[in-house]
Amino acid sequence: MLTTKQYKLLMFINKVTKETGCAPSFDEMKDAVGLKSKSGIHALLSALEEREFIKKLPHKARALEVLRLPKFKPSAILEEEKKREIALSHAAAQIPLYGKIAAGTPIEAIADETEMISVPFEMVAKGRYYALHIEGDSMIEAGILDGDTAIIKKTDTADNGAIVVALIDGHEATLKILQKKGSEVWLVPCNKNYQTRIVDAGHVKIQGVLSSIISHYA
Repeated sequence: MLTTKQYKLLMFINKVTKETGCAPSFDEMKDAVGLKSKSGIHALLSALEEREFIKKLPHKARALEVLRLPKFKPSAILEEEKKREIALSHAAAQIPLYGKIAAGTPIEAIADETEMISVPFEMVAKGRYYALHIEGDSMIEAGILDGDTAIIKKTDTADNGAIVVALIDGHEATLKILQKKGSEVWLVPCNKNYQTRIVDAGHVKIQGVLSSIISHYA
């Protein structure tokens, strides 16, 4: 088993060599493993060479060849990675809250980016997002209830069957299942008490796709 610094140096050399075609400088290696002296790097390199992880190539400056990589990570490295994962899982991102969207009868969409909310980072790791408060009960069979907060990924396209924010005639917004049928767009509720709304495709713009729901418990 390699020590933590031996492992970090080996992985750094392997990364730089693959990216640039040559080994990193001593100064780069010092920075990578947090050492202040070149003698410390020499000691680490000697240990890696003795254990046949690297080979020094003669007659060439900064010439190191990585022969193999370790099968196991040092326990300290595993602990560092675990701490980073825990920190990331608890991280929060700020996204704009655009007010209320009707999950029943469409209402005017108001986009006000002055109000922000915090959401778990893993919900919005890739892309651009905004949040909407749900008003109404037309999507209850999809588990989307009045008072919930919808996390929406911004996009102007969506596949059939996706739950989307649809903007109708430029001012009415609703959250529904999207079904495209020729020149028509069907906005399908998830409540048997509501009817599907059928709109000419030219009157509908997709404003985003539902990514996740933050449930509200009264």
